[in-house]
Amino acid sequence: MNSRSFRLMLAVTVLGFGGYALLLPVVPLWVADAGAFAAGATTGVLMLTTIATQLAVPWLVARVGYRPALAAGLVLLGAPTPLLALSADLLPVLAVSAVRGVGFGLLTVVGSALVAELVAPAEHGRAAARYGVAIGLPQLVLLPAGVAVVEAVGFTGVFVAAGVTPVLGALAVVALRVPRPGGVPDPAEAGAGSAAPRAAAVGPLAAMLTCSVAQGGLITFLPLAVPGGLLVAAALLVTAAGSLLGRTLAGRLVDRHGMTGRLLLPGVLLAAVGMGVEILGLTAGPLVVVGPLVVVGSAVVGVGFGLVQNDALTALFAASGPRRYGSASAAWNIAYDAGTGAGAVGLGAVAEPFGFRAAFGLSAVLLLVAAPVVRPGRRSGARVRERPRPAGRRR
Repeated sequence: MNSRSFRLMLAVTVLGFGGYALLLPVVPLWVADAGAFAAGATTGVLMLTTIATQLAVPWLVARVGYRPALAAGLVLLGAPTPLLALSADLLPVLAVSAVRGVGFGLLTVVGSALVAELVAPAEHGRAAARYGVAIGLPQLVLLPAGVAVVEAVGFTGVFVAAGVTPVLGALAVVALRVPRPGGVPDPAEAGAGSAAPRAAAVGPLAAMLTCSVAQGGLITFLPLAVPGGLLVAAALLVTAAGSLLGRTLAGRLVDRHGMTGRLLLPGVLLAAVGMGVEILGLTAGPLVVVGPLVVVGSAVVGVGFGLVQNDALTALFAASGPRRYGSASAAWNIAYDAGTGAGAVGLGAVAEPFGFRAAFGLSAVLLLVAAPVVRPGRRSGARVRERPRPAGRRR
């Protein structure tokens, strides 16, 4: 975990996710005059093209390598972003969001696959936690800062800043040294033995999907549902901080105590409790009561999702084996981003006629429905031995 390439990959991740996190609550505000569904659609389109790209990333990486795919993702995520300042009409904003989604899809799959490629399996839990910090720090600072800066200086400066940071990350990719992709699994690995990895993936993916629906709904709609920019900034801040705390704790528990797969259920239940507190906050009425409840609920959702993010990623790596790290990374990211998109679009469709309490209540119900699916089974904590990687295969 102390290699130069791993540290540089984390730095590139910070820059890329900086451009993503800064705009996640800001773009919905940019088109808010068109209604809650339109605001959610901006995040939904971003996630849709992200997911479509993620499906193809393992194939692409096997042919061009990690570095070109990562650099292209950072450029596509950042370069079109300043164009958002030209119009607040929905269609141009959706078009820019779609291109940015392609870049984000490349960044997310390659980044999380490199966690496994650059670190030994015995350290995957802590490496995933450090990767989570690299993802979470930009969100900790920039999710609340984006809304606050927009109120102070306007949208254009935010759009320019969010465009520059991923492009700087693309320049740093030149110095990154990573292994060649592992390639296509052996036929023997793809045969009868593949049923076990697929079965083992159900719980982690269900937990990721439902938790990301909850967090995606919070990030998209708190700026619209809660009065006061400072209160929204505080809620987004503690969501990101809670996620960092959850991921760091999960990394230690997984590597030191063999708890792979056993943190999914506590994480899902914590997220459900947090959404319940959010509903109480939106029901409470006076701002002096709403404020603490909204902030506490956001923090609890963040901690729960942080546990799930780290544990789900390491569980998928363990179930998939070294030759399928790219596919495991793609599955994890697709579940994350599909949930975020569904939280934005689906909950937006509920919020438009029924209000934000109904939308948040639906996400809490989904979490509770997923709880029996994510319970640890007998294979929890199993690890797959890494095959020796031939020397000299680096690019």
